[in-house]
Amino acid sequence: MKFQSEEGSFEYFGKIFTKKESLRFFEHLRQEIDWQFDELVIFGKRRLTKRKVAWYGDDSIEYTYSGTTRMALYWTPLLMELKLQVEQKCGLTFNACLLNFYHTGEEGMGWHSDNEKSLEEPIHIASLSFGAERRFDMKHQKTGDKKSVMLENGSLLLMKHPMQHYWKHALPKTKKVKEPRINLTFRLMKLNN
Repeated sequence: MKFQSEEGSFEYFGKIFTKKESLRFFEHLRQEIDWQFDELVIFGKRRLTKRKVAWYGDDSIEYTYSGTTRMALYWTPLLMELKLQVEQKCGLTFNACLLNFYHTGEEGMGWHSDNEKSLEEPIHIASLSFGAERRFDMKHQKTGDKKSVMLENGSLLLMKHPMQHYWKHALPKTKKVKEPRINLTFRLMKLNN
């Protein structure tokens, strides 16, 4: 599935891993990653989210979002393997990955864009999903035009430049999904000076 416009495009590759591979990756990521509750600053107050996150990448890469700064942990062998496969599939290079662990469908992500100044232009975000299938929504910031994709277990979605400047995206909450999901978003960050 592809969507193309002058103000950004996305390509949904669908499942790029078998069910067996996806289950193995999910279990390794669940156990090996240094998961932490995400901290957000909302109206000047620091709050912990229900979902857990992790930030990995090349040496000395920082990422600041929602009032929190994270220093990258160095790639695990599995994350490096997944990064290389995603890079080959997308034809792009990434140097960092933000991971999200959603315990059930009751944990989600509100409307936002990944357009922080610390991201290298052009901004391309590759999103790899393992575990529960979840709906992913995209909305144009001016026209309100919406697109939705069901992100399957072992699937890859690439949001291409300049999508982050014109569109927001969200992972809506749902009580129907009881299983966990792990999402890896690969990105290219500016190197710290």
